[in-house]
Amino acid sequence: MEISKVGMPAANALDKVVDAAFGSSVRKTDGAASGGDFASLIQQSLAQVNGAQAKAESTTHQFQLGQTDVSLEDAMISMQKANISFQTTIQVRNKLVSAYNDVMNMQL
Repeated sequence: MEISKVGMPAANALDKVVDAAFGSSVRKTDGAASGGDFASLIQQSLAQVNGAQAKAESTTHQFQLGQTDVSLEDAMISMQKANISFQTTIQVRNKLVSAYNDVMNMQL
């Protein structure tokens, strides 16, 4: 079901879930996402998490090879950023599943 076809109370609840999960500023950064394209918002967020994980892997690999431009601190910070973004994604998924279950269990 598209967001535009959802009733006002359900749309407001969905906005609250998105704000709690991603923060209200996320929807304002992308023109397509602020227009209500929820799928593109999710894809954009997953791409950012994937990018953080790829950067952490690359930085760690460069440190292991002994490159002088990468310090242990850089490697550890990039790994922690990737870990935090992944954990945030897991929590967002959990919130969305919970919201979906709440909507599906509503009495009509």
